[in-house]
Amino acid sequence: MAENAPEPASSSSPPDGSSTPPRGSGHDSGPAAGRFRALLREARVWDTGDGGGTSFPAFDPASTPESPLPLFYEWFADAAASGQAEPHAMTLATADADGRPDARTVMLHDADACGWHFATHSTSRKGRHLAANPYASLTFYWNARARAVRLRGPVVPAYASETSADLHARSTGALAAALAGRQSDVLDSRDTLARAYDAAWQRARRDPEAEATTWTGYVVTPDEAEFFQGDAHRQHVRLRYRRGTTDSDVWTKDLLWP
Repeated sequence: MAENAPEPASSSSPPDGSSTPPRGSGHDSGPAAGRFRALLREARVWDTGDGGGTSFPAFDPASTPESPLPLFYEWFADAAASGQAEPHAMTLATADADGRPDARTVMLHDADACGWHFATHSTSRKGRHLAANPYASLTFYWNARARAVRLRGPVVPAYASETSADLHARSTGALAAALAGRQSDVLDSRDTLARAYDAAWQRARRDPEAEATTWTGYVVTPDEAEFFQGDAHRQHVRLRYRRGTTDSDVWTKDLLWP
């Protein structure tokens, strides 16, 4: 995947065509920067540390299902069985009202015919983004199998009853974190955080059915999904699903150049 990244623009040729180099342009020649670049060049793609490199699984796009969800189930189970750490971790990308993007790692809570589910505080930065611009993308990266899945589409809040049931089926720590709230707010000190979390833990233990008022479930209903399978010769397989515009249950499939 990183092999396909575009070459960085030189400092003498800003990417926007302006005469002023972008902020922070130029190469740091300090020892820390040198060590970083050496490590960066030594890094290998899909090296799982087993001595033999990653075994690339077979992927025949011609035999794939007509919609992306069954294939996602298959790939997720394969990633988990292959020892992929936290296969449910995904990158959630959103944009604010001005179109400025942001991304962070969150956990998948479910995937079904409605879409891919996650949860966060509606008052957090991502919650505010989704209120202003209810469209998002998700990326799963499973290096143990040289695979990635990308989805993007509109986002809607889940039913409050679904969000509550999901939260209360999780650990006491998950409930405590949700009860503490204030995600993305400025924190004045670690002591403030410790006090808030201590109070939240006590409440979660005392009342395991307590509701976290701003904790909100969201559902991404993708109109596009891509399945990426790495190839040792860089002839990666990219299969894209696109939802029909007149019939949302019909998907078209295309192969993309890697």
